Parts: sequence; C-alpha cells; structure tokens
Amino acid sequence: MRHFRFLPLSLVLCSQLCLAAVSLTPDQLQRVGKRIWQNECAGTVAGLTSWNTGEDFASLGIGHFIWYPAGKPGPFEESFPALVAYLQTQGVAMPAWTRGPCPWATKAAFEAEAKGARQVQLRGLLSKTVPQQTSFILERLERALPKMLAQTKQKKRVQAHFEALSQTPEGAFCLIDYVNFKGEGTVAAERYKGQGWGLLQVLESMTAPTPAGFAAAAKAVLTRRVENAPPARQEKRWLQGWHNRCDGYLRRL
Repeated sequence: MRHFRFLPLSLVLCSQLCLAAVSLTPDQLQRVGKRIWQNECAGTVAGLTSWNTGEDFASLGIGHFIWYPAGKPGPFEESFPALVAYLQTQGVAMPAWTRGPCPWATKAAFEAEAKGARQVQLRGLLSKTVPQQTSFILERLERALPKMLAQTKQKKRVQAHFEALSQTPEGAFCLIDYVNFKGEGTVAAERYKGQGWGLLQVLESMTAPTPAGFAAAAKAVLTRRVENAPPARQEKRWLQGWHNRCDGYLRRL
C-alpha cells in the first residue's frame, strides 16, 4: 500500500485554499479501512453484501456503498456503480453483472440469493479489495470540500473546522468516516424539512475543532435528522447505533 498524501486540495483550489496536508502512514490507512469495515459491516465478510430493513437498495462493501435496482432510484446518492468503475481503473476485474443496476429488485430477492454464486463471488472480491475501497472513500473526501464551500454561507467556519481536523490522524478519520457514512450534505434530495445531515452540516454545527467537537455535532445533526424524518421510516431505531459510531471518533486511530 502506498504512503497516502492526504488532501492535496491546494492543487485544485490553490487560488482559494491553502490546506496543510496530512500524511497517513500505510498502517494508519489500513486501520482506517478496517474501522470503516467494522462500523458498517461489523468487520465480517458476510456483511459486505447487505440489504437493510426499511431500505430500497443493497449496501455493499466496507462502506456499504448504495446500489439501486433498475427503475427504483432513491433519495440517497448511489455510490456502488462509482466504486465498480474505480476498482476497474485499479486493475480489478469486475464481473459484467456489476456494471449496471442492482440485479435484485427487492430485499427478499436479494436475501434469497445470499448464498448464491453471484453474492459469494462479490463478497470474495470485496474482501480482497479493502485498500482500494479505502482509497475510493478518501478520494471522495478530497472532492468534498469544494462542493461544501460552494453551498455553505459559513465558508470560513467550514474551511477552518475541516483544516483543523485534517491536522491529526484522529481528526482525519472523523472526516473520512463521516463523508462515507452520511455523505457531503450537499445533495438537495438528502434533506428532511429542508435540513441535511451530512459532513457539511456537522462542520457548520461544531463549536470546537476537535474529534470530540465533531462527535458532539454529529450526534446533534443525526438526532435532528431522526426528528425530521417521515414517521413511516421509523429512523429512531437506528439512532443509538449512529450515536455509538460517533462515540468511536473519540478513540485513537
């Protein structure tokens, strides 16, 4: 695994930003991938192919990347097709059936084939490409700051909090994990009552530019999401688990 030079955003926005890059060692980068895998899939191979109750899409890989069936686009940003394309650029041979919409139309159909050849093949492939999946998430974070600054009315606050967190491995993990967990917060469809729950909203809400400050703000933003959610989604059932994940941001990487 290469030594990853974290957040070279100044190359993209040198006239607007000047970010201090953070270097993650190979060991730290490996721990990032394992912790994301643990957060999303309990660190199990079986969890690499999932379809959660109450959702209309499959969740795949260490980041539970979303994959929608044909004709059933949802409000959340789809990420598995982009992962497939990324893995191909990294020289990973992807099965032809992964290059398109999710072949299972429902959770029942997905679970009926849990031990079938396609899902067994996919779990094996995903379990062997953890470093590439981690790099895919990191590259998403690289693109996040310009998108967030383009939308927020609190540009200096968001940039300052982003930069402060990027100074340490633990702070960087907050950014990496949360952008995968709940997105950038810039997609208009990812709102309840006009309020989002992504990385942008957490950075805007922080009162201290530390992992503890990030965790507290993330909990508040996620609680607000549940309060604003349509009752039929019954999102309160997930809130304690989400808060537990935020508590993990207080741990050393």
